[in-house]
Amino acid sequence: MATRGFVLYLLSGFSVAVLSVFFFTGPNGYHTYTYPPPNLSSLNNTVLQYSFPSVSSSTEKPWPELKFSWRIVSATLIGFLGSAFGTVGGVGGGGIFVPMLTLIVGFDTKSAAALSKCMIMGASTSSVWYNLRVSHPIKEAPIIDYDLALLFQPMLMLGITVGVGLSVVFPYWLITVLIIILFMGTSTRSFFKAVQMWKEETIFKKALEEQRQSMVNSHGELLLDAEYDPLVPREEKSWIQNLCSNLRWKGIVVLVTVWVIFLLLQILKNDTAVCSAWYWVLFLLQFPVAIVVFGYEAVKLHNEYEKRIISGNTEAVCEANIEWSVLNLAFCALCGILGGTVGGLLGSGGGFILGPLLLEIGVIPQVASATATFVMMFSSSLSVVEFYLLKRFPIPYGLYLMGVSVMAGFWGQFFIRKLVAVLKRASIIVFILSGVIFASALTMVESSASNRASL
Repeated sequence: MATRGFVLYLLSGFSVAVLSVFFFTGPNGYHTYTYPPPNLSSLNNTVLQYSFPSVSSSTEKPWPELKFSWRIVSATLIGFLGSAFGTVGGVGGGGIFVPMLTLIVGFDTKSAAALSKCMIMGASTSSVWYNLRVSHPIKEAPIIDYDLALLFQPMLMLGITVGVGLSVVFPYWLITVLIIILFMGTSTRSFFKAVQMWKEETIFKKALEEQRQSMVNSHGELLLDAEYDPLVPREEKSWIQNLCSNLRWKGIVVLVTVWVIFLLLQILKNDTAVCSAWYWVLFLLQFPVAIVVFGYEAVKLHNEYEKRIISGNTEAVCEANIEWSVLNLAFCALCGILGGTVGGLLGSGGGFILGPLLLEIGVIPQVASATATFVMMFSSSLSVVEFYLLKRFPIPYGLYLMGVSVMAGFWGQFFIRKLVAVLKRASIIVFILSGVIFASALTMVESSASNRASL
C-alpha cells in the first residue's frame, strides 16, 4: 500500500508539472525563455545545435583552469564527501556534483554533467572493487545480485537516452521541478524506511541481549559468536576467496555486451544527421536490445518464482523479497526507465531511483548498495566514454576529480561498513541514502535560483 501511494505521488506530481507547461508558454506557443536547457549531456549535442542554431560553441563558458585555489579545495572536499556517502547509499551523488561544479568551480552545466559522470564512474568503480572483496552479510551468495543487475541495467541505459531527448524538449524550470519532486519523494520514503529498520533493529538487539543474559552461564560464548549475525559482515574468508565467490562471469559478460552495444549505437547515432532516417533507426535499435535482455531476465525470474510456489518453496528467487508477477516486473521496468531518464536529465547515474527501489522490494541495505553501484558503474562509464570522444570536459579536471572519487568511494565503503559492524545497524546505510538525495534536492533548488538570477 505504501509503495502504491508513493507511485501515485510521483505520477500526480509529474502530471501537474508537465501540464503546467501549457500555462507558461508565449502567445505563439513557445516557451517564454529564449535559451536552451543548460543541463544537456553530450548525447544530444547535435540535437542542441539543430534545435537552437543560434547557439554556438563561442557562447559557451570557457573551462576554468586547474590550479590551487579555494574553489578547488571546496570542490575536492564536497566531491570527496559526496562520493563517499553517495556510493554507500547507492545513489552516486550526481545531484550534488553538478551544482557544485557550476556554482563553485564555474563550469557550464553541460561540462559539469560530463565531469559529474566521471566522478560517479570513479566512485562506483572503487566501490565495486571493495564490495567484491567482502562476503554477503547473511548467506553464502554474491553480495552483488546479478539477476537484479541484469533486470535493471538495460532499462536504465534506455532511460538515459530518453532523458537526454526530453532535456531538449522540456524547459529547464520543468526539469528542475520534476527532479525536486522525485528527490523529495524518494528521500522522504527512504527516511521512513530507515526509521522503521532502526526500530526493528532496536527490538532485535534488546531481545538478543535478554536471551544472552538469561543463558550466559551455559551458552554465553555461543550466543556471543552468533550475535546479530544478519547485520555483521562475515570475516572468515580471505578477500581472494570472497572475490572469487562474488564474481559471476556469465552475468558480467552479458552486462558488458549490453554496454558495448549501447555505446556503439550512441557513437553511430551522434555521427549521423539529426532526425534523418538513420538517426531514428539507430535510436530505435536501442529499444529491442534493452527489451530482449530485460525480457529474458524477467521470464527467468517469473518462471523460477512459479516453480517455487508450486513446490512450496518459500525461499526468495533472488535478493528481492517480492512476488515476481507480471505487474511487479512491469513496475521494475518502469522504475528502471524512470531512473535512467533522471540520469539523462540531470547528469547522474540513475541511482536516485535504483537505490530506493531495491530497498523497497526487500533487498537488504548492503546488497542494495553494492548492486546499485555495480549498475551505475556501467551506466556512468558509458556516458564518460562518449563525453571523452566528443571532448565535452577538460581531461586534467576529469582525471583529478575521478581520482578524488576513487579514493572516496573506497574509503567511504570501508568506514561505513565498519560502522555498521560496530553499531550493528544496517539502517545507517538507508539514512545516508536519504540524506544524500535530500541534499541533492536542496542543491538543485539553489542551482536553479542561481541560474535564474544570472539571466
